[in-house]
Amino acid sequence: MTEIETVEPAIDWDSLTFSLTPARSMYLATCERGGEWEKGSLVPYGNIEFSPAAGVLNYGQGVFEGTKAFKTEKDRIVLFRPEMNAQRMIQSAERLCIPLIPEESFLDAVEKTVRDNADYIPPSDKGSLYVRPIVWGTGPVLGVHEAPSYMFVVFVSPVGPYFQGGIPCLHIKVTKLFHRAAQNGTGAAKAIGNYGASLYPLKLAKDRGFNEVMYLNSNDQEMVEELGAANVFVLKGNKLLTPRLGGTILPGVTRDSTIQIARDILDLDVQETDVSVDDILSADELFCAGTAVVICPIGKVTTDDDYAEISHEMGPVTKELREALMDIQIERREDQFNWLYPIDIL
Repeated sequence: MTEIETVEPAIDWDSLTFSLTPARSMYLATCERGGEWEKGSLVPYGNIEFSPAAGVLNYGQGVFEGTKAFKTEKDRIVLFRPEMNAQRMIQSAERLCIPLIPEESFLDAVEKTVRDNADYIPPSDKGSLYVRPIVWGTGPVLGVHEAPSYMFVVFVSPVGPYFQGGIPCLHIKVTKLFHRAAQNGTGAAKAIGNYGASLYPLKLAKDRGFNEVMYLNSNDQEMVEELGAANVFVLKGNKLLTPRLGGTILPGVTRDSTIQIARDILDLDVQETDVSVDDILSADELFCAGTAVVICPIGKVTTDDDYAEISHEMGPVTKELREALMDIQIERREDQFNWLYPIDIL
């Protein structure tokens, strides 16, 4: 195994953006189809070589996760709800015929990678360490079936705020030209192909001045599902609505956390239900939630036939939810839900 250099990173935390900054090391393990995952190890961060006939390259047989490690105000390093990511990766892998990684193996790999790259974690007010576990079908295959071998990698990158210069109120385009997922498809799995398919609709939207795309259900195009990379929430009075899970919507970790904070801290009436375009256009507050964006307000919505301006700035409930979530993550307030997963630095 190649020796891993231990040079201290020279990072300007104040200039950090939400982009890739290679860290020191990554975790790597392999598995043969029908076998068990080997006990992996840390290797220097770098390129990976596999066959041009790899299952992931030809047929998209790959799933991934995204979580964050934080340096808290109590001078600890913590992960945020990584057990949920582990369980979602198991569900995603099963959908794509990938050997399942046990939760304890997933957590061990993430913990080792974060610990070895702990000096890449920004101060609590500057950002976080983004953690990307990913599994590929790397064995060569010709013909549509499972790859003969697989690779599990965990890499990390220090990241700053998703939006530079403050949190914008997003302008969203509701599309009927494209769908993110179809009933009984892979919408509930964090499959790499789902995100590749969203690139073109997003490009078209950004070319017209929008920030993101809001997708509707493929059956009748009347109900909202989610954005390209975030779940949607609608505030009406004391009711907080979010599209219910049903096989086409990704069960987001931040989505679940937002629901619990809204119910138990803000005492909102949270309803996981059908959400119509009319609900979106008539919202008191509207926001999206995801690991990367955290909780971000949506200020304007444009459909093919209508337009609504929700707000010029983040609404008070959206702001309170965002602050409560971030304060828990960096231990500025009590973690009453036991969400934090501490990492001991040896």
